[in-house]
Parts: sequence; structure tokens; C-alpha cells
Amino acid sequence: MKASLRMLVILGLSAAVLVLVPISKPGAFAVRASSGCTNANLSGSYGLAFSGFQRQHQGSVAFYGGGLAIADGGGNFAATFADSVNGVSSTNNAYTATYTVNADCTLSINATPGSGGDNFVGVIVNGGGEILATDISANDTLNLDLKRQ
Repeated sequence: MKASLRMLVILGLSAAVLVLVPISKPGAFAVRASSGCTNANLSGSYGLAFSGFQRQHQGSVAFYGGGLAIADGGGNFAATFADSVNGVSSTNNAYTATYTVNADCTLSINATPGSGGDNFVGVIVNGGGEILATDISANDTLNLDLKRQ
């Protein structure tokens, strides 16, 4: 009797697993990006935060900060931020860049001369409410998060 009950429980659990676990074909799932984005999707005032590492003479050091950024919807970007580089803080740092938004809502932000050599790539989320990006330039390893105010 115990063996029969055990067998029924095993069969019942097996059936439940088969019903609850979806069976999919390889390649059935695909990443689909948003579409229809333009430079205008990156427009307005944003709070910004970044963190990572910056290459200095002594090697890579911790680099993080936050501030305020403004995007004009036409490809121009400006920010003022405070930062800490290896524990040494500074404030009122100015940064300017240009940006390009692709139709799939990915983007690139490139520093203008004099603002450093940053080249960020990322994605616009929530209709322009947030931008997630990472610096792909050789000197830095930074992540950037912008949130519309």
C-alpha cells in the first residue's frame, strides 16, 4: 500500500512539473528593442550618478560622483557634478558632450574636447525617463545612470 501511494505521489508530481514547465523550441525567445527613438527622447533635466574606476599614474582608482545634467533634445549635453577620485573630492565640475540616439533607443554620448575622453554607450528606458550607460573609452571603467527630474 505504501509503495502504491508513493507511486501515485511521484506520478502526480511528474504530471504537475510537465504542466507547469513550458516547453520551448531553441531560439523561441528573442531580444526585442524599443523602436522609434530620436535625439528628442533625451531631453530635459536629469539627476546623474556614476561610479567605477579611472586610470591615473598610480593605476586604476575609484571614481564616483553625482550631479545635474541637461540634454537639449538635439544632441547637446551639459552637466555639473561633484566627484571623488580615490577619496579626493571636488565640486562644480563642468562636462559637455554630444549625443546620438538610434531608432532602437540605444545611444552614444561623446565628450567634447576639454571635457575628458569619455565615450559612453547605453540605452534609453522608460520613454526617456532613465538612461543607463557605460564608458567604453580606454581610460575609464564607469557606469552612468541618468534619471529625469
